[in-house]
Amino acid sequence: MPKRSSKDPNVTAFSIMQKVTGQDGDSSKDVSDALNDADLRRRLMQEMGRRGGQKGGKARAASMSPKKRKAIAKKAAEARWGGEKGKKG
Repeated sequence: MPKRSSKDPNVTAFSIMQKVTGQDGDSSKDVSDALNDADLRRRLMQEMGRRGGQKGGKARAASMSPKKRKAIAKKAAEARWGGEKGKKG
C-alpha cells in the first residue's frame, strides 16, 4: 500500500481525482492551484460529505442499544403521526 504524503483530506481527494481521471501529476503547485478553484473544491467536498453521510446513520444505529433505538423511533413516530398539529378538520 502506498504511503500517504499528506493528512489534508482536500489534498488526498485531489490526488485521487487525478489518478481516476488519468492526470497523475504529483506537483504541489497543481494541488494548491486546484484547491483555489472554488468549483472543484465544492464538488470534492460534496462527494466527501455524501460518502460520510451514507455511512453515518448505519454507524450510529450500530453503536446504540436496542432500547435506545426503540426510544428514538417512538419519538419520531409520535412527532410524525401524533399530536394536535398534524390533525386535519
